[in-house]
Amino acid sequence: MSTSVNLAATLALDESKVTPGLLGFVVFAVLGVATWFLLKSMNSRFKKIDFAEEGDSPKE
Repeated sequence: MSTSVNLAATLALDESKVTPGLLGFVVFAVLGVATWFLLKSMNSRFKKIDFAEEGDSPKE
């Protein structure tokens, strides 16, 4: 019975010691920069589109 109690105590995580750390920050920053570049590229491609909408009247 004591082994199950010791195992439970070993697996219990202290919430104050669990942090994302430097790796978590770097991954988050890389995702943010990649999103910024994708949005910038998308906007430049949308500006290049030349779209002329046709009227609603039927052509004869």
